[in-house]
Amino acid sequence: MYKTFNPAEIQHSVLHKLMLGAIAPRPIAFASTIDSEGRPNLSPFSFFNAFGVNPSTIIFSPSRRGRDNTTKDTFENIKQVPEVVINAVTYSMVEQVSLASTEFPKGVNEFEKSGFTAIASEMVRPPRVAESPVQWECRVRQVIETGSGGGAANLVICEVLLVHISEDVLNAEGLIDSRRIDLVGRMGGDFYVRANGSSLFEVEKPLTKPAIGIDALPVHLKNSPVLSGNELGKLGSSETIPSREEIEEAAHIPGVKEIIDNQILTLEAKLEMLHKLIRRQLALGLKKEALAMGYLL
Repeated sequence: MYKTFNPAEIQHSVLHKLMLGAIAPRPIAFASTIDSEGRPNLSPFSFFNAFGVNPSTIIFSPSRRGRDNTTKDTFENIKQVPEVVINAVTYSMVEQVSLASTEFPKGVNEFEKSGFTAIASEMVRPPRVAESPVQWECRVRQVIETGSGGGAANLVICEVLLVHISEDVLNAEGLIDSRRIDLVGRMGGDFYVRANGSSLFEVEKPLTKPAIGIDALPVHLKNSPVLSGNELGKLGSSETIPSREEIEEAAHIPGVKEIIDNQILTLEAKLEMLHKLIRRQLALGLKKEALAMGYLL
């Protein structure tokens, strides 16, 4: 059962909460800007992402306020000085970032209010946040106002001029190590998510490699009450159907022969036990062996 909503028939505030709850986790753009008088502003925005590298394109949205249809200082500053530094947000700074989102009066320095250290940028006028491990100096290429009512988005399309990255979050190849950077993202309401520890997992990207697909799996695997969609996805991402030799080798995996040779178990019971062994092999990262087991019965 689904509960269906028509955006044209519900309050904007309700739709906003639904979007924040379902389109998540969202990365956070901790944006520093300045006005024409050189006064800095610092504020987080989770309507944000990267959209291309040629040219380098980052977009975030300081949307119009839903309650009174006013615009935010960040948006006004960008119209005066079309430059911004987008600072990454990590777990160690999230409480300060939240504090910076307070709607202080115009002209108040959020760097000072939230306790962050402002350091000079090299190619743009807004300062960077020293506590952030990644800082993107950007030129604003275009601003698209999607509407004039409360809650309307203001798409700030940025081109990256320079990026500064702390060596503390780089791996041996000079790339960002997801296990070191400890990023956070926004969920709905007051909830955040921390990309660290057991929350991190890897899924191999097929990209240009062939994949047999779930539809090519034996019927008993596709209809398995034991294997999850994720597990079937792993099996379906295999590049080829197992060879006869691979299937014969799978018969010697501990526990498999006992299932096949059992004269008391029904076929349904054997399949259930076999699927549990396949699940175990997948958990151990032995995808090729797990797939071959699926072709034994």
